[in-house]
Amino acid sequence: MLSYHLEGALSDLRDLIKITESDLEDIRIANNNPQFERLALKEEKLKSFESKKAMIDHEISSLMSASPDTDLPQLLSEEQHTYLDELKVELSNLREVNKKYAKLVLTVSNLYNTFLERLVPTEMQGYKKVASKDPSILEVRV
Repeated sequence: MLSYHLEGALSDLRDLIKITESDLEDIRIANNNPQFERLALKEEKLKSFESKKAMIDHEISSLMSASPDTDLPQLLSEEQHTYLDELKVELSNLREVNKKYAKLVLTVSNLYNTFLERLVPTEMQGYKKVASKDPSILEVRV
């Protein structure tokens, strides 16, 4: 059963990596709609992974409870060790892809905020930014 959950968790991680890589490509070409459409799928895969991880934790805990005098590496099969190693690699891959995604999202967000600030000037009122009360918010030049 542990192998089954490990295999499923690996599949979910690989799917999350593919989805995030697709998001990266879409950000680069300013194609926003597919990203929003994939959001539900991404959340579903994340929940699925978390569920499988909980099952993996439960299975390992059960194995250790059944044989308290045996070390964990001796309780697992070679296949399970391989799956755990692959899981570690894929988690690292997901982390790297998410870092790239976060950098791009931050850059695009700053760009849009700068554009918005130039179009609709704001002023600080205490700690809060509010739109300028200047009657000519937008100046048109020909």
